[in-house]
Amino acid sequence: MSLETAPSATRGVSQATWTEFRAGVVMVAEACRIRATPMDISEWLRGLGLEQYASAFRDNDIDGEVLRRLAAEDLRDLGVTSVGHRRRLLDAIAALKDTQPAAETSLAPVTAANVSRAAERRQLTVMFCDLVGSTALSVRFDPEELREEIRAYQNAVSGVVARYDGFVAKFMGDGVLVYFGYPRAHEDDAERAVRAGLEIEAAVTSLETRGTERLAVRIGIATGLVVVGDLLGEGSARERAVTGETPNLAARLQALAEPGQIVLAGATRRLIGDLFRLRNLGRRAVKGFAEPVEAFAVEGVAAAESRFEAARRGLTDLVGRAAESVLLRDRLRKAWGGAGQIVLLSGEAGIGKSRLAAQLAAEVASEPHTRLRYQCSPYHRDSVLHPFVVALGRAAGLAPDDPAETQLDKLEAILAPARIAETAPLFASLLSIPTGSRYPPLALSAAQQRRLTLAALLDQLEALARQKPVLMLFEDVHWADATSLEVLDLTVERVRALPVLVLITFRPEYEATWTGLSHVTSIALDRLAPAEVETLAEHVAGRPLPPEVTAQIVAKTDGVPLFVEELTKTVLEEGLLVAGPQGWHLDGPLPPFAIPATLQDSLAARLDRLAPVKEIAQIGAAIGREFSYPLLRAVAGRDEPALCAALAQLEEAELCSAPARRPTRATPSSTRWSRTPPTRPCSGAGGRSCTGRSPMPCAASSPRSRRPSRNSSPII
Repeated sequence: MSLETAPSATRGVSQATWTEFRAGVVMVAEACRIRATPMDISEWLRGLGLEQYASAFRDNDIDGEVLRRLAAEDLRDLGVTSVGHRRRLLDAIAALKDTQPAAETSLAPVTAANVSRAAERRQLTVMFCDLVGSTALSVRFDPEELREEIRAYQNAVSGVVARYDGFVAKFMGDGVLVYFGYPRAHEDDAERAVRAGLEIEAAVTSLETRGTERLAVRIGIATGLVVVGDLLGEGSARERAVTGETPNLAARLQALAEPGQIVLAGATRRLIGDLFRLRNLGRRAVKGFAEPVEAFAVEGVAAAESRFEAARRGLTDLVGRAAESVLLRDRLRKAWGGAGQIVLLSGEAGIGKSRLAAQLAAEVASEPHTRLRYQCSPYHRDSVLHPFVVALGRAAGLAPDDPAETQLDKLEAILAPARIAETAPLFASLLSIPTGSRYPPLALSAAQQRRLTLAALLDQLEALARQKPVLMLFEDVHWADATSLEVLDLTVERVRALPVLVLITFRPEYEATWTGLSHVTSIALDRLAPAEVETLAEHVAGRPLPPEVTAQIVAKTDGVPLFVEELTKTVLEEGLLVAGPQGWHLDGPLPPFAIPATLQDSLAARLDRLAPVKEIAQIGAAIGREFSYPLLRAVAGRDEPALCAALAQLEEAELCSAPARRPTRATPSSTRWSRTPPTRPCSGAGGRSCTGRSPMPCAASSPRSRRPSRNSSPII
């Protein structure tokens, strides 16, 4: 169902109209369930390219249930001595824990009966994957042998898709249709699809076959609005259909791809920013599309220090963060004076945490110092020390095709000279670099090696701080693995007497354990005030905007900087404005603003996390940007306790602004859907109004009640 505003309903509507209206409300598609079939551990390992461990798993009675409880220590006992292989296995096991009783996701597609029965309109990223040369394989192999080859290929694809929380919609012989964004959306579905495509390409290429040649795939990926969820067919042929041009475009792009190549549509390319290395294939004529379509070939993951900088092309001016900037600079000067400081910078997605960190780094770029940047990833929450592994590899300039000797040379070049012999073998093991004969094997227990590795990381930080001041940026700690958090715990204590500022960013759901220490400062970023929104929108537009356009941007974005930027860009791209000597002016009537494609996934993900009460949110959105409690109850057909509980959940999730008192029969009130700014009153039954304001103070400075509340998130 679209989140675009529907005409507001009014009181006094007939029962027949209510019935018709309620029939048109789209139900939520709850998380899919996977068909429970016995798990073939050997096939699962083969899909990961680690089939050499199949006999060890079999000899130790590892089944699907035991597999999900394996830890790194267990893998060592099973003979998995390679750190890289252990990491790959642990990542795959972690993905299985997030699915239905597990690894069956790699063996069977989701059955239609296990997904919600209603269709809904949403943005979807579709992947179409095709096995190259399957016809030649069918000629060369016996049907049973061919079945095993196809099965291994399908397992490899579905195993990777499961790790990125995608949805295998259909196996079509040598083709696989995959959805990212259904039945559960994520804020980064397009990125997930591309990362999954790269892993699928590598996994299929590494499969052992009965022939002499390696298998390869062609992959097409497209993003767009669709209607997904309709059940078509009967019995085993039933499937969840997608209506829209996006699946067709993905299939056509797949046909354009070379063996081993991933081709993206233009819409997908715009969503992933500079997170990947791409080659523009120009506009291509494809069957069924009147105009040539944009096509981009994926060549790999970009070597970016920060997700923020990779996802955003260019930085807009920093607006409305003067007090926070002054406080950060104060803590920086204090730290670089020898009294180490920790700053905890928190705020919701899109509020400007990374932008403020980038501003601080830019302000001191010309001063002598060492900058360390560690980026946590939602795809590596269970990868031990992932931020440090990536940062070490980047600092050393390691390339995947470097020989082991060259990688060791590069690693040694960035280590403290006095301790190379001690730290190089530890870091080489961490980075999965073979040491050969240069260093003796580490004769350490797992616990000893772990302890010494953490100590080496802290010693390396101190050695750098002894040379020059350090600015350490640790971003998105809410995605950090447990061992990285332990390193942070130790770092917080270690830097007290060092010229080091550690800036740690995270979202509000993460509870930092370092608050209250004397050298720790907490800053909670609030939303922008309306005047600041106007200023930011003008900066993005490059010149003054018409007052009516500015008013709409202020009303619909609720002070979230990311939303302001994206909505302003969308308005400019839609050609609604014409540049004049005094600024932009409208080229016609101002139509309703649509949700920018860059925000669709993020907003859908927030709603999907509230599956049990999502229907109430959708009904509210269908009624309009404002609605009264009696009207909502009449349309929803829920009893009062259930409806109040649902509204409480929506309010807690900051998707709905509710009155201070819960509505009752004696005191009817109104509840306003968050599509309006929290300062705008809503009229309800009995003439009451509510604003739902609850200003969130900045923990490092005085509260600023002039800013909009966090209790109401914008749904444009």
